[in-house]
Amino acid sequence: MGTTMLRSAAVAIALLVGATPALAAAPIRTETVAFDKGASSKTVNGQVRGYDSVDYLVSARAGQTLKVAMKTASPSAYFNVLPPQGEEALFVGSIAGASYSGKLTTAGAYRVRVYLMRNAARRGQTARFSLDIGVTG
Repeated sequence: MGTTMLRSAAVAIALLVGATPALAAAPIRTETVAFDKGASSKTVNGQVRGYDSVDYLVSARAGQTLKVAMKTASPSAYFNVLPPQGEEALFVGSIAGASYSGKLTTAGAYRVRVYLMRNAARRGQTARFSLDIGVTG
């Protein structure tokens, strides 16, 4: 009986330890970017803290150009651009910088994902930012 209880406790601990990363992952907040009538761009302001991230959904057609520029005082805040289908980024801000301009090959809702690098996220830092988002063509 003692061995069975020990095994059960060991299994329970292993399951909890294995689940910890999944429990720690913050859900991605999502906001839709809607341009004012007659406008092709918009500035959005926000903030991210710790492991939080936010996706800004921008609808566009194939052949249009998406432009995004980020302003922030935080050296650890970045954005990526993801296509309507899939998780492979078209643009990675931590490598390519604070502005993106690209001709889109697929119609749909593109995601501009704002996040903190792990060093700042671990410390629970907060970053305020503004994004200038535009679609032309």
